[in-house]
Amino acid sequence: MQGPQQPTPPAAYTPTERTVPTRAAQKASYDRDLVHSILDEGYVCHLGFVRDGAPVVLPTLYARVGETLYVHGSTGSRPLRMTGQADPGLPVCLTVTHVDGLVLARSAFHHSINYRSVVVHGTAYDVTDPQEKRDALDALVDHVVPGRAADARPANRKELAATAVIRLDLGEVSAKTRTGGVNDEPEDLALPHWAGVLPLRKGYDAPVPEADLAPGARVPDYLAAL
Repeated sequence: MQGPQQPTPPAAYTPTERTVPTRAAQKASYDRDLVHSILDEGYVCHLGFVRDGAPVVLPTLYARVGETLYVHGSTGSRPLRMTGQADPGLPVCLTVTHVDGLVLARSAFHHSINYRSVVVHGTAYDVTDPQEKRDALDALVDHVVPGRAADARPANRKELAATAVIRLDLGEVSAKTRTGGVNDEPEDLALPHWAGVLPLRKGYDAPVPEADLAPGARVPDYLAAL
């Protein structure tokens, strides 16, 4: 997605009252590269907003393009309808989290997880420009499997009309991580309970083809590479 040449952003986001945690502040980071890496590794975000005075949180697909997040949805979904109705947009909070390991301590209190997360505060806007919408949808497809957008039929006019995309700029952002081992109390170290970290990993099994594939269709190289 090409646009006007933009100045190089600073290496870190500026902390705000909403992005400085009230607990475990030492785990927070505003490093731009770290934020981008966490966002780029995930598929699903949780989008929070207020509807009729009550909080709503919805899981949905997203993709990052530079300093912008694009979030996919149906034109009939609540947040997508509200971004079109709201002026100057819909205040939202978007989160992405990866769990990297289960931290098993000798005491129940000190059990934890190793994780990486990003929280984005801002105002979401409905994408109405046709070209930006097409580019955003391509980015969403390629975010899930790089190279897939060029290897699939693009959305037609009817499909585009039924699909909505909202844009959220990365401005008020923070990352939070936990790494390392167990933080047991000194008096618990002699207890006979196993303690340590159970790492988690993400992987792919072999692709499962549809039974009605066209003759000669094969697993594309970009998919086999996963």
